[in-house]
Amino acid sequence: MRLTHEISTRLGPLLRIRPQVSTEVVALAASVFFALACNSQFLKAALAGRLESDPSTWMFGGAMVVMLTMLHLFLLLLVLHRSVARELLSVLLIATAFATYYMQRFGVFMDPSMLRNVLRTDVAEARELFSLGMVPHLVVFAGLPLLLLWRVQIKKRSLARALALRTLALMATGVLLIGSVFVVYQDFSALMRNQKEMRYLVTPANFLYSTARVLTADTRQAAVARLTVGADARQGASWSARPRPTLLVLAIGETARAANWGLNGYVRQTTPELAKQDVLNFTDVTACGTNTETSLPCMFSAVGRRSYDEERIRGSESLLHVLNRAGFQVLWRDNQSGCKGVCDGLPIQQIDPAQLPELCVDGRCLDDALLSGLDTVARDAKGNLVVVLHMLGNHGPTYYKRYPDAFKRFSPTCDTGELRKCTKDEIVNAYDNALLYTDHILSKTINFLKQQERTFDAALMYVSDHGESLGESGLYLHGVPYAIAPDVQTKVPMVWWLSAGFTKSFGLDQSCLKKQTTKPWAHDELFHTVLGLLQVQTSVYERKFDISAGCRAE
Repeated sequence: MRLTHEISTRLGPLLRIRPQVSTEVVALAASVFFALACNSQFLKAALAGRLESDPSTWMFGGAMVVMLTMLHLFLLLLVLHRSVARELLSVLLIATAFATYYMQRFGVFMDPSMLRNVLRTDVAEARELFSLGMVPHLVVFAGLPLLLLWRVQIKKRSLARALALRTLALMATGVLLIGSVFVVYQDFSALMRNQKEMRYLVTPANFLYSTARVLTADTRQAAVARLTVGADARQGASWSARPRPTLLVLAIGETARAANWGLNGYVRQTTPELAKQDVLNFTDVTACGTNTETSLPCMFSAVGRRSYDEERIRGSESLLHVLNRAGFQVLWRDNQSGCKGVCDGLPIQQIDPAQLPELCVDGRCLDDALLSGLDTVARDAKGNLVVVLHMLGNHGPTYYKRYPDAFKRFSPTCDTGELRKCTKDEIVNAYDNALLYTDHILSKTINFLKQQERTFDAALMYVSDHGESLGESGLYLHGVPYAIAPDVQTKVPMVWWLSAGFTKSFGLDQSCLKKQTTKPWAHDELFHTVLGLLQVQTSVYERKFDISAGCRAE
C-alpha cells in the first residue's frame, strides 16, 4: 500500500499534464505512427529481394517511410479541424487497428472488392472474425495511440493564422511527398508498374480509398435502373413436346477449393458420397473472383470475367432474371449473407436459425438447413422450377463450425478462428472435414432429386464461388487481388448430376459430356450453359460458352 501510494504521488503530477499542441502536430504524429507501425506489409513487399547490406536498400526504405508519412499527413491536413480532430483520428485509429490485424494475420489486401465484402458482412459472419487473440493487437495499435491522443489539448488559433499555417503545412508536405518519390523514382515506378496491387497495402489510405470507391459505385448504381438482360428470352420449341416439368438445383458452394476435392484426385477422399453417385466432375474450373462479392454476380452474368466490368455486372439483370422471364419459377434459398443482387426482385428464402435450432448455433446454420422444406417447395411448384442453394460450405476461418461431429474424420483439427495458432495439418484437417460435409449435402440433394423423378426431369449443378488459402506462402482465407491470386483461391470444383429423364428429354449425350469434364472451363460458362441445357432461346446466349453445346441434339 505504501509503495502504491508513493508511485501515485510521484506519477500524479505527470498524469495531470496535458500538453498543448497544434492540429498539424497531432496529424504528423498520427502519420508517423501509420508509416512505422501500420505499414509493415507494404514495406516488406517493397523491400523484398533487396540486400540489407546495400546502401540503396536503406535509401529506398527511408524514402518509402517518408512517402508513407507525407501521404497520410497530406490527407489528414485536408480534413482535420481542431473541433473534430481527436474524434476523427480515434475512428481512423480503431479502423486501422482492425485492418492491420487482418492484413498481418491472414495476408488480405484492402482493395475495393475486399471492402465490399466487409461492408456486406452479416452479424454472424462478423462475430466469427472476432477473437480474444485480437485484444493485444488492438491494445497496441489502437488503445495506446488513443490514450496519447486524448491526453493532449489542441491549441486554439485565429482563423487567419490557422489557414496560413495549414497552407504552409500542406505545401511543405507536398514538397516532401514529391521529393521522397523523386529520389527513388526509377525503382518506385517500376515497383508500382509491375505490382499494382501493392497500393492496397498502404494503410490506412488503402481502406479509405476502397471504401470511397465502393460507396460511390453503390450510390451511382442505386440511382440507375437495373439493365434488362435477355428481354427476348423464351422456351425453345422442344418444350411443347416435353411431358414433365424440369427441376434444376443450382448449388453454389462457399470457399471450396479444387486442390482438396476428392473427385479431382486429392490424396484424401473428401468426396466419398459423390464418388458413389453418377456425377460429372469437372477438374479444371476457374472462378470469376476470389471473394463472394465479386464471384457471385460475375458467375450469374452474361459477360463474366472475360469482359469484366464490375459496374456493368452489378447494374444488370442476372441469369435468374432471364430464366424467370422465360417462364421458370426461380427461388433463392440462402444460408449465407445474401445473393449480392443476383436475385433482386425474385423470391428468396433466408434460412432462419430460430426455426431450426437443431441445425443452428450462434446465428449460423449447417447446410442441412437448406434441404429442410425443399420437398414442400417442389410439391408446391407449378411448372418448371429452378432452385438456388447458397451454401455456407467451407466459410472460414472457423472451418470446425461448418460440419457436425459425425464428419470430424480427420484430426486433430484447428478449433479456433485464429488460424496462426494452429499447425498447417490442423487447419487442413478442419477444412477437409467441412468438404466431407459438403459432399454429404450434395449427395443428399441428389437423392432428393431422384425421389422427384416421377414428377420432374431433375438435375443438379454445383460450383464453388472461389477457393481458399490454408497457409501457403503465409496466406490464409481468400480475397487476394485476382491478378496475383494463387490457384488455390481461383481453382474451384464443379459437379453435375443429370437424371435419366433430364438427359433424355434434353437430348444430351452423356459420353460427350464426360469428355468435357477434363477441359478448362470457368464461371464464365455458367450463364450460357444453363440457358443451353434448359433450351432457352435469347439473343444474349453465346454458344461458344455453353459447355453442353456439342453434346445435345439440336
